[in-house]
Amino acid sequence: MGGTAIRRIAVMTGGGDAPGLNAVIRGVAKTAMATFGWDVLGVRDGGEGLLASEFQPLSPEHIRGIAARGGTILGTTNRGNPFSYPVTENGQSRLVDRSHEAVENLRRQRIDALVAIGGDGGLRIAHRLAGLGVNVVGVPKTIDNDLLATDKTFGFETAVQTATDALDKIETTAEAHHRVMVVEVMGRDAGWIALHSGIAGSANVILIPEIPFDTDVVATFVAGRRARKKTYTIVVVAEGAHPVGEKQVFLEVDERTGIRRLGGVGNEVGKRIALKTGLETRVTILGHIQRGGSPTAADRVLATRYGVAAAHIAHEGKFDQMVALKGRDITSVPLSEVTRGLKLVEAGCQVVKTARDLGVCFGDVVPSLVATEA
Repeated sequence: MGGTAIRRIAVMTGGGDAPGLNAVIRGVAKTAMATFGWDVLGVRDGGEGLLASEFQPLSPEHIRGIAARGGTILGTTNRGNPFSYPVTENGQSRLVDRSHEAVENLRRQRIDALVAIGGDGGLRIAHRLAGLGVNVVGVPKTIDNDLLATDKTFGFETAVQTATDALDKIETTAEAHHRVMVVEVMGRDAGWIALHSGIAGSANVILIPEIPFDTDVVATFVAGRRARKKTYTIVVVAEGAHPVGEKQVFLEVDERTGIRRLGGVGNEVGKRIALKTGLETRVTILGHIQRGGSPTAADRVLATRYGVAAAHIAHEGKFDQMVALKGRDITSVPLSEVTRGLKLVEAGCQVVKTARDLGVCFGDVVPSLVATEA
């Protein structure tokens, strides 16, 4: 593919869905068609569609009015890694490399460049495809906001807003019934959603993966609030949070891929608080509503900017790169830099310090009374 003048590009969405995906697709396709005169194809259902050679032409009619819609008009999946694809033979499951099929399917469709919209896993695949000669431009997508080399990923603002709206509603019922309310939000390795929504929603306890918590510390803090006539407590916990010395709580393991599906730590935290304090405790798990719905205005703008920039990056021949937000500007960074690791919450970062100054308990130490009484 390298060195070919661009006439046709493909757009692919992979991994978990995020509000703003359609705005990216629109930005890429509209710029490609109107500015550069390219044909645009969409890959159906991420990696699965790439391997099955399921492409659909995108026209102005396909992308009209989609910026405000959640989900993705192309479909997506967490499966379909062409470099590690699960197959079952004679009752035995194993992983095979089908990447050559993916590359061949792109060549058959006369695709000159591929815009891959994905998170950490999807962009790792994109980087490996680039190593096989595919002209790839990546777009950062994850509601967890945990990708390196970009200040922000689209979908994050909407997920935080959804969680904050839920916390606002939870607080009224917590106050009415004098309960401890535990709200579990998404965040496998990074606690950005829990941290930001917890501050926005005036939570009293925020538990994140980066700061292992002590259940006794949390219980002491909650009981102390009740002793000081604070009639309710709001606890926000990221799905990947875990007690000191214990593993993350997960619901199941995919037998085909070995991928663990996290969830249930909210119930465990609620159970332990109730047991140790004797207080009435209820748990709400927000789950996939954080991925759904119409993106916020901020996410629509960011996603659109990413899509337009991705088309321009492809036009400039800057492949094996990802568009990224740096300060106020959209630039590009090597995909190799993006896939070095995850952008995690640092325990001493300013946002965590802000929460601590407000008297928020992170489960490692009991906050001072001065902050908690404010």
